[in-house]
Amino acid sequence: MSAEPARWYFSLRSPYSWLAFRELTENAPDVAERIEWRPYWEPGGATARLLAGTDVRLPYVPMSKEKHLYILQDVKRLATERGLTVAWPVDPAPDWDIAHLGWLLAEDAGRGREYVGHVYRARFEHGLDISERSVIAAVGAETGLDPDVVGNAVDDPAVLARGVEALRTLGRDGVFGVPFFLHGADRFWGSDRLAGFVASVRAAA
Repeated sequence: MSAEPARWYFSLRSPYSWLAFRELTENAPDVAERIEWRPYWEPGGATARLLAGTDVRLPYVPMSKEKHLYILQDVKRLATERGLTVAWPVDPAPDWDIAHLGWLLAEDAGRGREYVGHVYRARFEHGLDISERSVIAAVGAETGLDPDVVGNAVDDPAVLARGVEALRTLGRDGVFGVPFFLHGADRFWGSDRLAGFVASVRAAA
């Protein structure tokens, strides 16, 4: 087994990551504590500009209307099975940099998982637009962080550089969707593979 720690890639925009987050933190908190958390997102304006002209190729496929409608139906079904209600968000001008770069600062403060929970609650339980700086600033305040700094993380060149490096690791790890779990040479894609990942991590421990 590789010495590299087990890890999972999550996206703050993904309802399947939201469902996996809840199951991981509620049903397998021991694993959630042990693994690395890494963000996955489609580059926004700032990170897209920095990546333009490089040899980095990120695994993003535009979503068709049919796939979008299926996901709406599927997530509603999965949430209902879990006793959850989805307040589906509207994203008029999505810029996923804003929420995910804010996570880097929360993680620095040792509050990354708490931040993720607040963002998911804002997005999927309250239907808020997490591409709005004011929403992420409010999440920062809820997490005990400076709301102005977190809400405007996208303006910090140092944080942007870290975000670009985080995006580069997607290709190195062979990540092509979320949630994506890795343990040694084993890869698990999708929330329905979480149980296998948890069992693998626990067996190794």
